[in-house]
Amino acid sequence: MPPNLLSRSLTRLVDTLVISVGWWLVLLSILSCIEMVTRKLFNFSLQGIDEVGGYTLAVTAAIGYSYTLITRGHTRIDFLVGKLPAKARALLNTLAMLTLAAMAVFCILRGWVVLSESIEFQSHSTTPLQTPMWIPQSIWFVGWVLFAVICIYLALHALWLLLRGETDALNRAYGPQTLEEEIESEAGEVLEQLREEQKHEGVKA
Repeated sequence: MPPNLLSRSLTRLVDTLVISVGWWLVLLSILSCIEMVTRKLFNFSLQGIDEVGGYTLAVTAAIGYSYTLITRGHTRIDFLVGKLPAKARALLNTLAMLTLAAMAVFCILRGWVVLSESIEFQSHSTTPLQTPMWIPQSIWFVGWVLFAVICIYLALHALWLLLRGETDALNRAYGPQTLEEEIESEAGEVLEQLREEQKHEGVKA
């Protein structure tokens, strides 16, 4: 993402949400294990763990789209794009960002229809929990809105770079990751993990 206050704020927000979702998945995994043990040994069920897992999958996916976009983790077929001239690659990369933003806007429009109907008709799940559907759908919808905001922001930045003729910067920021960039990214994560381990060891000492 472009290095400014807005992009840093969005990145911090997404990182915080991803970490929160990760801890929730750990808790859900523990509850699922407890559910299996109690069913097997005591013929007792916590009720609703599978339902909550379904909601979690939808919310995790919505938030994960933003994280994957920021980290340039989406899969792109680049065997042909990489052989094109820089200006052609810049045009295609901008078009990719614009179409992604359009898709994200379409998704939030359709998502709002689903959420508003659940609120209007006071829909509840047909399960023992009787969950008001607007609760998980609202969290899911917020994830999609965040994704759309990031998509629009990045698409406008890519378009701005294209109009300014900064094709190299555009291709570096929005083109598919090269093998060298992937290796550098992985190496950076390993080094960061080693630093964290060294800090913990220093605290224990």
